[in-house]
Amino acid sequence: MSDSARTAGRINCVLIAGGLWHDIDFARLELLKLLAEHERVRVRVFEDFENLEALAEADFLISYTCNVVPSLPAQEALREWVRSGGRWYALHGTNSIIRLMSDGNFGTPDWAPLFVETLGSMFRSHPPIEPYKVTVAKPDHPLVEGVEPFDASDEQYLMRTYGDLEVLLETEFGGDAPGFVEDKWEQAKHPVFYINKQDKGAVLYLTLGHCRHHYDMQPLLDYWPTIDRCSWDLPVFYTLLRRGIEWAISPVDEASQAAKQAAAEAMADS
Repeated sequence: MSDSARTAGRINCVLIAGGLWHDIDFARLELLKLLAEHERVRVRVFEDFENLEALAEADFLISYTCNVVPSLPAQEALREWVRSGGRWYALHGTNSIIRLMSDGNFGTPDWAPLFVETLGSMFRSHPPIEPYKVTVAKPDHPLVEGVEPFDASDEQYLMRTYGDLEVLLETEFGGDAPGFVEDKWEQAKHPVFYINKQDKGAVLYLTLGHCRHHYDMQPLLDYWPTIDRCSWDLPVFYTLLRRGIEWAISPVDEASQAAKQAAAEAMADS
């Protein structure tokens, strides 16, 4: 986005909301309501990562997807956009690449390495949804300051990670994840909320946020018997969403304030 547009006050957001097996309508609407709390933010919404022109004009990116795999040109553009200073708040299933295998289990093929390396993680499996403990790994960080350990009834993401992640929230798991090719896990800690810094930019990732409506499992199932909201029912989840949006916006605010200050000083000197 141009400096003149920034100083005029507008902040451009691209929201990617799309994919399988989740109530994308619900998540999209909730995120748009949170973004609307910031009057300077204007949002363009897409179902995939392929609008590279919109990405180039974006000040920040938010994604809530499942099984949406960018093309190679889009992967390259996303990586360069982040490295050049972009901030990307990635939620829940963004890092998922899932295929139903011939044995009836879900596999996670390594088909988009640039994508998952930019994100800093790749989903591999999760145990059945039930309450699990989320703990604070870095309590002094502004994104989680004041957040106490909490229980989440959500998909407990078990992932392959990349790079030197700054883990803010984490969980611990060891046991079975039935239904996935990678179904046996040794007891270990797993990131829930982390920052993956890359050159001038960064990705903030939050694994919480599963949601599902009655018709979201088609064509695997015609009708899902429950409406699942999981962490969306927790006030702390909305705290993390709001703080993540503020984190994504903050460099633009700082640039605008610096530009305004420079303009004021130039006028005073003239």
